[in-house]
Amino acid sequence: MSELASTPEPPYYAVIFTSRRASEHEGYGDMADRMVELAGEQAGFLGIESVRDGAMGITVSYWNSMEAIDGWRKHVEHREAQRRGRDAWYEEYNVRIARVEISRSFVRGDD
Repeated sequence: MSELASTPEPPYYAVIFTSRRASEHEGYGDMADRMVELAGEQAGFLGIESVRDGAMGITVSYWNSMEAIDGWRKHVEHREAQRRGRDAWYEEYNVRIARVEISRSFVRGDD
């Protein structure tokens, strides 16, 4: 199974979450896993890709509309995760939203 999200033909939206984690990690992994699970249940969710190298992390989630993104932002459990992130888990973060207009792929061995 590929670790890259399988997205439809554009246009769609990408929410880019970049973060620098604080030294406090208690409960972070469980909450991160729950957020991926919960996002996958939301209308308009298309996929997710995430990497972490030490304290720095980048997560990109893909959505079919700005309304779907707004619904996710306002979800009760997600709001709680956001609060805990600000209170304990992150030193800093940025959220950026972009409309994907073009998408190209390469897979070795596919001719």
